[in-house]
Amino acid sequence: MKSTRKARKQGNSTPAEAIARLADQGRDVSRFFTDAGRMMSPGPIRRVNVDLASGMLEELDRAAQELNISRQAVIKTLIRQALDQQYRVRAIQSDTQRTAKNLRRG
Repeated sequence: MKSTRKARKQGNSTPAEAIARLADQGRDVSRFFTDAGRMMSPGPIRRVNVDLASGMLEELDRAAQELNISRQAVIKTLIRQALDQQYRVRAIQSDTQRTAKNLRRG
C-alpha cells in the first residue's frame, strides 16, 4: 500500500518552527490555530519546598537565563523529563521480563 505521508526533507523546519518564524515576522498566524484542542488540567497545584545545593541552584539559574524562562519552569521541565524517562525504562523492563518469561515457557 502506498504511504500518504510525505517524507520530510532534511534541513526543512518543523511546522511549529515555520509558524514561529511567521509570527516573528509580524505575519498573522491565527489560521494555524483552530481552538479545537483542549487544555488538560494537571490537577490541583501543591506548593513544595526543596533544599538545593548552591551549585545546583546556579546551574538552574543559568539554564533559565539561557532559555529565557523562569527557574520554576526549568525545574518543572526537568522533573517531567526525568519522570517520563523512568516510565519508559519501566515499560522496557516489563517487556523484557514478559519476553523472558514467554521464552522459558515455550
